[in-house]
Formats: sequence, C-alpha cells, structure tokens
Amino acid sequence: MKIWLDGGLQDIESARVSVFDHGLTVGDGIFETVKAAAGRPFALTRHLDRLTRSARGLGLPDPDLDEVRRACAAVLEANPMPLGRLRLTYTGGLGPLGSDRGDHGPTLVVALGETARRPDSTAVVTVPWTRNERGALTGLKTTSYAENVVALARARERGASEALFGNTVGQLCEGTGSNVFVVLDGELHTPPLASGCLAGVTRALVAEWTGAKETDLPLDVLRRAEEIFLTSTLRDVQAVHRVDDRELPAPGPVTAKAMRIFDERAGADLDP
Repeated sequence: MKIWLDGGLQDIESARVSVFDHGLTVGDGIFETVKAAAGRPFALTRHLDRLTRSARGLGLPDPDLDEVRRACAAVLEANPMPLGRLRLTYTGGLGPLGSDRGDHGPTLVVALGETARRPDSTAVVTVPWTRNERGALTGLKTTSYAENVVALARARERGASEALFGNTVGQLCEGTGSNVFVVLDGELHTPPLASGCLAGVTRALVAEWTGAKETDLPLDVLRRAEEIFLTSTLRDVQAVHRVDDRELPAPGPVTAKAMRIFDERAGADLDP
C-alpha cells in the first residue's frame, strides 16, 4: 500500500507525519472522502471545491489542487482495487503545542482504503447532542470529528449504522457522516444548509436531480415521515428501515426512484 505524503508516494510502513502536526495536536485540519470505483474517482471536482471552501473557512492556505489531483491519480494507480475510499487530509502542518499555528506550511496526505458496497437499507438513531448551526466550524469538513465518533458509537450500540443530530433550535440537521432526506405527503425534503448541516456532495446531486426541497424540519419529523433516506459519498442513496424504535418501508417508492435516478446519472458522468 502506498500513500501520498510530502509531495510524493511513500510506502505506508515508512510514511510518517510529525507528532507536532497541528492536525494531530488540536484537530486543525480538513478532509474529503471520495468514492473510487475501479480506480476512477467520482465527483472529484466538487470534492476539491469543498476542500478549498473548508480550507478558507479554517484560515488555511488554499490547497494546490493540481498537486491534489496528481496525488489522487498516483495513489489510485499504485493501489488498484474494485471499490475504494480515497481520503484527502490537509492540515495546518507543524505547529506549537497550542492553538497558534506554526509557519512550516500545511501537510497533505492522500490515502486509499478498500471498501464494500453499502446495504440497500439501514437503521439510524437520534442522539441527545446537538449541532451548533452558528459555530465557527459549521459547514466545514474538518478533522475535529470526535463528536461524530461518540455519536456513531452510540448508534452502533443500538444496532444502527448512523446517528442523526438536531440543531440548537430543535430542527433536523444531519448524521455523523451523512445528510438526511424525508418524504412528507409524497414530496422529498432535506434540511437547508442554514440548519448547520454539511453541504454534502451527494446531497447536492440528489437535490438537483430529484427536485427535493430544502425545508426547515423539526427533529420530530422523523416520527411521521413516510420515508427516510441518507446520502453520502459511500452510501450514495441509502434507505432507512428503522429510526429509533420506528419501522419504515425501505425503500419506499420515492426513495427507490431517487436511488434509481442517482445510479443512472452518476453512472453516466463520473465528474458531474
């Protein structure tokens, strides 16, 4: 296995990031996860656009996207696999043991791990913690992910693969690593970005291709929605068959149509 670090490919056994890297010491970094099928990344341009937005939101220098593209191509070529999770990590680089940044410049790591196609449906739970829709990191895909680790562990304990958050004003927001869509009276809705959710790449494509509406939704909409599904880079469109103790049809007709549309459109264009 080879990864990209410090401007070139390195063996995974010898590649090292400093223990003083700001991404490790204080979580000062951003990342993207890109699906790669048979060595070909999906929606890479959209992911790189979001990487740049996250960098600017965190006050990091813009990533060199030409280098990032070279790194992705090199890692994919060096590690052939049917379906992979391509992980781009970009941190503040070497820094002091505190919140101030150093002046050594950012660290870029591109790595690839093999994965399997997700099940067609899954279970989710709600958690008591909230997303802060007005926080400094709202809308940024940062490496400060411990909140998601805790919530996902809660979901796993309850036999689910995802945890869903409300925000500070009681609205439905997002999952630990996914966006959420609900069907009400036959119509498809998803929380707006103002709810504090991440601007998911798959979320945007599904909304564009299906005509889903961005709607402020109370968290308890999960108790009455006719259908629910999740979207993310590796889930694509995944039906929800259980939320907490409530069973749902999975996939229902609206979800099944969204799944079909996404598969057809994504299969026709790898960089939509």
